[in-house]
Amino acid sequence: MVDHALLRDLTLVLAAAIAVVLVLHRVKLPAIAGFLVAGAVLGPSGLSLVRDAARIEVLAEVGVVLLLFTIGLEFSLSSLRRIARMVCVGGALQVGLTLAVTYALSRALDFAPARALFFGFLVALSSTAIVLRGLSERGEVNALHGRLIVGVLLFQDLCVVPMMLIVPMLAVDDARPMAVARALAEAAVVMALALLAARFIVPRVFHLVTRTGRRDVFLLAVVLACGAIAWATAEVGLSLALGAFLAGVILADGEYGHQALADVLPLRDLFTSLFFVSMGMLLDLTVLAEEPLVVTGLAGALLFGKFALAALAVLVMRLPLRVAVLSAVALAQIGEFSFVLADLGGDLGLISPRERALFLDASVLTMLVTPLALRLGPHLAAGARRLEGVERILGLRQVNDRHATDELRGHVVLLGFGVGGELLATALRRAQLPYVIVELDPERVRTARARGEPIHYGDATNAEILQRVRVADAAHVVLLLNDPDATLRATRAVRGRAPNVPLTARARFSADERHLSAAGADHVVAQEVEASLEIVGAILRAERIEALDATQIVEALRAERRAT
Repeated sequence: MVDHALLRDLTLVLAAAIAVVLVLHRVKLPAIAGFLVAGAVLGPSGLSLVRDAARIEVLAEVGVVLLLFTIGLEFSLSSLRRIARMVCVGGALQVGLTLAVTYALSRALDFAPARALFFGFLVALSSTAIVLRGLSERGEVNALHGRLIVGVLLFQDLCVVPMMLIVPMLAVDDARPMAVARALAEAAVVMALALLAARFIVPRVFHLVTRTGRRDVFLLAVVLACGAIAWATAEVGLSLALGAFLAGVILADGEYGHQALADVLPLRDLFTSLFFVSMGMLLDLTVLAEEPLVVTGLAGALLFGKFALAALAVLVMRLPLRVAVLSAVALAQIGEFSFVLADLGGDLGLISPRERALFLDASVLTMLVTPLALRLGPHLAAGARRLEGVERILGLRQVNDRHATDELRGHVVLLGFGVGGELLATALRRAQLPYVIVELDPERVRTARARGEPIHYGDATNAEILQRVRVADAAHVVLLLNDPDATLRATRAVRGRAPNVPLTARARFSADERHLSAAGADHVVAQEVEASLEIVGAILRAERIEALDATQIVEALRAERRAT
């Protein structure tokens, strides 16, 4: 007879998740928090309604793979090279500092060196799934702090490999470092071979698939590519998540990346929701009820400790305080791979059952707080502006004076220098109109300056930076930032320095227009709306509507929308 237990459990999980999310939505709390709460309610220490949590965890792991795959699809090898410094330097600093401080504190508590290092491994990792989901929902993956966070998380995923190899050696007296080095070398060689094979084989397979003209076969091929590469990397000791990310990056460089992303998104949303529910099931409400102060105190120490260390790592990179705060908020929780290490350490006697239960409960609480913290992060970053004097002392925010600004009058100020900023700068240069650029990404500043662009490194939300580029004397200010909150704060900062200068701001969604207009923007261009209107015009012209008539229809739609 067919066992319907999995279908029953899935039905309960989805029903509970929807119910909790609807309740939390009314009080404007993130959906991820609702999934975690639903898992705690359904789990073994809650109502125990889910009979086989292990099956849900398997589906949840699929969700993590699909999440990292879609994040990879939004990158490419060229964009990955641009964040190489953030991966190597930022990741090494965050992991290294966290390991060192946790080790020192554990030794101070009289833990053996092996156990102290093991606890350092547990604390150093953050939740890739929760953080990337939050960044994607807020549209901040491509912001400077978003790219930095992604880089650190990638480095952490790479660190899982040596950690998994080292942990068994911590439990024995005759540890053999050469065995670790050999295993790492083998993993590197196999991964390189997998990348080469995927780079040359995958495009040919997709070419054959697309020739059939069947969307269902294309989707199967996408999932196959993701699963095969993730499985291959897992077989050599790397994480499934890292393999899935690499699979996405490989596809992103080809001609099929955009369609693959569009097709996989619904699957990703379903399975990642199951992941967050499964994380909530790990919360042991019995332990929380018996020792609430210990669990909450440990969770608080982990959050604040990791926040401080992550912020310090970013400041060492000489990035602005705002980036440090936003990055530290995102990296302050404990990661899902720490649970895998905790299980392994428990089997080897590196962590006692009570310590493991306390750690898991505290870790789930840090995960539960993270969606709320990501929402509060911009407000914390705004409060950090009171420390601008400290930033100047440390040299964290600098305006390069290579391009003199004292004589600027009637110029255009470009705040942000991504794709839109480059296009506008090119147009202004060809029209022989003076302009000056402010950009927070040091790599973009270095590249643009080498081309002779009048660009300055600085935070567009900072009044001092705006004064240095003489925003009050500008003919126009254009905001082209990838961070929605930074766009809003920069709008207010510009209006504080230049109340009468025309200000145009770019928004990602139409819902942001009202907030930016209220903050003082004269004209707001919503990517969501303008892209849709461009499609309308293209369709009308394709249907042989006269160009003038098509333009009039589009303009009428734009006017009607502004009037509502």
